[in-house]
Amino acid sequence: MLMASAVVVWEWLNEHGRWRPYSPAVSHQIEAAIRSSDPRGGSVVLGQVDSRLAPYIIDLQSMHQFRQDTGTIRPVRRSFYDPTSAPGQGCQWEWENDAGTWTPYDMEVAIAIEAAHSRQQTCLDLTPLGFCYLIDYQSMTQVNRQSQRCRRIQRRADLAYPLVSGPLPKGGGVPTVPVKNLNGSSPVHPALAGITGILMSAAALPVCLTRPPKLVLHPPPVSKSDIKPVPGLGHCCRKTTKKQTRKGKTPEEVVKKYLQKVKSPPEEVRQLQGLSPGVGPVSRAESVGRLAQCGHQYHFQCLVAMYNNGNKDGSLQCPTCKTIYGVKTGNQPAGKMEYHVIPHSLPGHPDCKTIRIIYNIPPGIQGPEHSNPGKPYTARGFPRHCYLPDSEKGRKVLRLLLVAWDRRLIFSVGTSSTTGESDTVIWNEVHHKTEFGSNLTGHGFPDAGHLDNVLEELRAQGITEDDGLTEK
Repeated sequence: MLMASAVVVWEWLNEHGRWRPYSPAVSHQIEAAIRSSDPRGGSVVLGQVDSRLAPYIIDLQSMHQFRQDTGTIRPVRRSFYDPTSAPGQGCQWEWENDAGTWTPYDMEVAIAIEAAHSRQQTCLDLTPLGFCYLIDYQSMTQVNRQSQRCRRIQRRADLAYPLVSGPLPKGGGVPTVPVKNLNGSSPVHPALAGITGILMSAAALPVCLTRPPKLVLHPPPVSKSDIKPVPGLGHCCRKTTKKQTRKGKTPEEVVKKYLQKVKSPPEEVRQLQGLSPGVGPVSRAESVGRLAQCGHQYHFQCLVAMYNNGNKDGSLQCPTCKTIYGVKTGNQPAGKMEYHVIPHSLPGHPDCKTIRIIYNIPPGIQGPEHSNPGKPYTARGFPRHCYLPDSEKGRKVLRLLLVAWDRRLIFSVGTSSTTGESDTVIWNEVHHKTEFGSNLTGHGFPDAGHLDNVLEELRAQGITEDDGLTEK
């Protein structure tokens, strides 16, 4: 029988469409579970090996990871790599994150970094892999080629990933992905490809020896001389500071401003449950009002209580139809928004350049407008790069995003729907495209309806095209 070997790395799909590797110990645990039970009905409790993963369970039948405390579900996959590559040799490459802890690189990136290191290269450009970073082996740092931000990296020895020899383990219910060898010019070494194909076919597993589509998050490197201002805008940066308290109007005065008295209110008038406890019996004629624009009727004290539970910014929003009265603002933390034009085109927009937006919000302490005043909040994934076509409609969207930024409506502080982390900076219902050259995650281009969708989302926040006319 023809024999061969490959290392197995189990990976999970994050919110950015990137496959992130589990540790060697976890991969060994999953492989052991496959060998000892029927994978069509088996599950793996990850906390048995790594206490930090206590909430997570992998269902081998559906190939998904389930987080018990938040209900978050993510796809997982089983990948084969060359035994002579980094995962087969127990070499881990990691970068230092904002919290000062170490994060492993994606496996394909780690393999490329280790291969260049073994060839004694002084540096490695990660652009061909879709990342705008330069690895400097002499200083052991990673440099962002766009922002010039520098992070420390490290190479450490760890347990090698599990090795599969001969016929692959039984279990047709466990899908696999292509064998990868990044040391040569071919995506798969021909000999290993043929042997693996035979073994996978014999085990009734799908055979696919072509590389899947690449995730391209960032554009090619851009020199400072190629970065231009957005036409029609005389600035390229906007900052927000801490919330400025509006004085001079009580909640009752704000509500009265938008409410009209109703002389003969109906017997049943909308009441906002749970917002106004302790409000005693009052005359219907004195307690009920009609919102001026939409006409919906509410108890006066209910609207006052709703206003007190909100941002207290002088605006009011109808609970029924969401009509906004006044200027709505949010609780976005202090930060910076940069925007400029780069000389590259987005997929689906070949006739124009690209507007790049860079949001940067540092971690800090929650203020009185947040849900936990005085408690720290985290800010993961900043700076965040977003993209718009440099077209007439793209510039219109940018102008309105500037209004939303000034009104502190782009971000908020709350619980992340992707990680389950609380007290962290999150997007606030205005979708952005963070994937430059592909659309594997749904956050990229082409997307014919994206600009219209953003205009509609901004309109729901009380920002209309008329507001953008003042942005010059």
